[in-house]
Amino acid sequence: MGSPKTSAGLTAPRPRGFRPTPAEVAAAADRLLSDLIGPDLDVLFCGINPGLYSAATGWHFARPGNRFWPALHRGGFTPHQVDPADQAELLGYGLGITNLASRATARADELRRDELAEGGRQLLRKVRRYRPRWVAVLGVTAYRTAFARPSAAIGRQPETIGSAQLWVLPNPSGLNAHFTVTGLAAEFAALRAAVLDGGNGSDPGRGAGQTGS
Repeated sequence: MGSPKTSAGLTAPRPRGFRPTPAEVAAAADRLLSDLIGPDLDVLFCGINPGLYSAATGWHFARPGNRFWPALHRGGFTPHQVDPADQAELLGYGLGITNLASRATARADELRRDELAEGGRQLLRKVRRYRPRWVAVLGVTAYRTAFARPSAAIGRQPETIGSAQLWVLPNPSGLNAHFTVTGLAAEFAALRAAVLDGGNGSDPGRGAGQTGS
């Protein structure tokens, strides 16, 4: 059975327990994944782009081995580890998910630089519409490209995006061998502490500029 499709090229979220076949995963190339978003979120997490497994299921960070969900829980954002099929729970915790680039690929390095730059502009428009307090981009290399910040490092950024404070987290993909789940959880926990602090910590670069303006 193929994945359900809409006229916009979106894959409707599949029910819990769904496991796509290899053919269904391959067929998800270039498909789209709906944002999980709402107004006035505490944090809008921004991935690079959907993987094929996610596009086949309709769930963000769905591929087994992706560390987003365990890092989110261990970092203190959710009281238990949310299953990708239950991603809508995040809205109740003040959290949302979007992507810099909308089309699904097997690897993030298949994206063109202009796609990421356009994704940065799209992200700014979403921030202006939905007004999250924080935006967390999941992938420092993609962030550098999307916003022309070649020296950016993981952590809090000196600039904002629209009215939102900005943080860069490591890419949670299982392909990112530089970070274990424990290391990722520590980075998520640092963001969580800043969110709880209200963004009023003594960061020397705070308020230094605005990204994408």
